[in-house]
Amino acid sequence: MTIKSKLTAGLFAAAFALGAVGAQAETVKLSTGSQGGSWYPLGGAIKAAMEEADSSLEVAVTPGGGIANVVGVEAGKFPVAFANSPSTVDAMSGKAPFKKAVKNVCNVATLYPQYFQIISLKSAEVKSFADFKGRAITTQPKGNTGEQLTRELLGLNGLSYDELDKVHFASYKDSVSLMKDGHADVFLLGTALPAGAVMDLASARDIAIVPMDDETLSSFQSKNGAFQKRMITAGSYPGIDSDVPALAYATHIIAACDYSEEVIGKMLTAIADNLDSLSAVNKNLKTLSLAEMGADIGVPMHPGAVKFYESRGSN
Repeated sequence: MTIKSKLTAGLFAAAFALGAVGAQAETVKLSTGSQGGSWYPLGGAIKAAMEEADSSLEVAVTPGGGIANVVGVEAGKFPVAFANSPSTVDAMSGKAPFKKAVKNVCNVATLYPQYFQIISLKSAEVKSFADFKGRAITTQPKGNTGEQLTRELLGLNGLSYDELDKVHFASYKDSVSLMKDGHADVFLLGTALPAGAVMDLASARDIAIVPMDDETLSSFQSKNGAFQKRMITAGSYPGIDSDVPALAYATHIIAACDYSEEVIGKMLTAIADNLDSLSAVNKNLKTLSLAEMGADIGVPMHPGAVKFYESRGSN
């Protein structure tokens, strides 16, 4: 091969290599929630929508937790995550369980309400929070908003984990097994309504829902204005024949404030343009509006999100 041929071949090889690098998909890490909860499958649906809309993106969906996700975004472990509004609001000011105020966490989109669901075995006859004393409960692993709410709930009612017979920090699947086998009387979880895990439990055991009383609700709201009162409506689960008051809050997407405005815009476009298909995974998205997505929840809006909502005329 002549020197000219070698140079030509080398240039073609270099051009091919540069083209391959240029075509390489950009990976977006999205931390969601526990497998068996509502966040993980919705994250998968958002991944599919984003990748279908833009082949240059590759979304890596990982399990996580409401509190852990805020900490993870702040620490740079992943740029985008699901979160719960009260936890993120607490993080802004460094309230417990956060050790310090976060500086690089921004709001991207509010999606739908979450319910702190307090499910008991009907046979256990747990009518109020006072009945928790000496009982066995199962809640989400530490780092999840549901577990944090469980501890706060007990504290607001003069109780602690030490006064319970047993506390399991378990996945949804394991919690359901514990309840089915009678190793726990109460299952506390924060997730969308209806929860697949609770439906699974209700298919095997008669259940009841412990109502959120007004005094405890007011105590939660005095600590964090992101909490709301909503009803778990009759028929949400088998055997639930009347509305039950519950503590509620918003699921939203957060991102590092300095993360790519372009990627955030693409994510929001994929969500807003595919609400029908996303609602097949979570029906709460069926009626989601752009105004609700871009609502002020007390967390600074990501610059890329601001541009998106302005471009859609919703801000």
